[in-house]
Amino acid sequence: MRHYKGWILAILFLLILAEIIWSWRKDKKLYNVKETLANLSILAGFEFSKLVFAGYQLTILGFASNYAIAGLPRNGWIFLICFVLADLLYYGFHRVSHNWKPLWAFHLVHHSSMTMNLTTAYRLNWFGAIVSPLFFVPLALAGFPPDYIAGSYALNLLYQFFLHTETVGKLGGIEGILDTPSAHRVHHGSNPVYIDKNFGGVLMIWDKLFRTYQPETEKVRYGITTGFISYNPFTLVFKGFIDLFTDKMKYKG
Repeated sequence: MRHYKGWILAILFLLILAEIIWSWRKDKKLYNVKETLANLSILAGFEFSKLVFAGYQLTILGFASNYAIAGLPRNGWIFLICFVLADLLYYGFHRVSHNWKPLWAFHLVHHSSMTMNLTTAYRLNWFGAIVSPLFFVPLALAGFPPDYIAGSYALNLLYQFFLHTETVGKLGGIEGILDTPSAHRVHHGSNPVYIDKNFGGVLMIWDKLFRTYQPETEKVRYGITTGFISYNPFTLVFKGFIDLFTDKMKYKG
């Protein structure tokens, strides 16, 4: 994926531009200039953080793989199994990130947006790479190649980019099987019925299995339950940590 990163980023920005034009022509008001600039600033910081933490993820997984119970072969089937299991572990990581204050400190920035559009997808904490690899260690211990694990997680996050939009309605029979824009809008909702729902990255079967699935049944109110925070990217990224260490964290979502 590294070789295609430039092309992938170009396509993503073209999709964002298309969504902006669609929103303007349909008067949907999906984009707020200040919030969009904040999102893009957070994205720039996130890209820089990946340079700072370069190799950290593979180092953690590589160390764990030294203690693997078996070495699995490298082929398409093993990658597919790895991808599905990584999605299950992502579900657990994501769910814990909503219900345990130290991890919510990292994740709060992603849910603080008051609108839903494609730029919201990369409203990601600059320090998330410190904790995310730890949740995928079981795959390394099971013998999956570290690059398969990292690749599965990267593809999972790339897929989720396309879910952060209001341009796509419900998708019929795949709702409740795959994560969809409708299902992910629910996840970002601060409506009481939507809180702590739809944690899956690619598959919704985990939410069905663990009873956290919720279809979109009412208009979504975005943001956290305590309301607007700021347009300052530094304030948004560090807000969760400040709340954590000042014992003012009131939101569970």
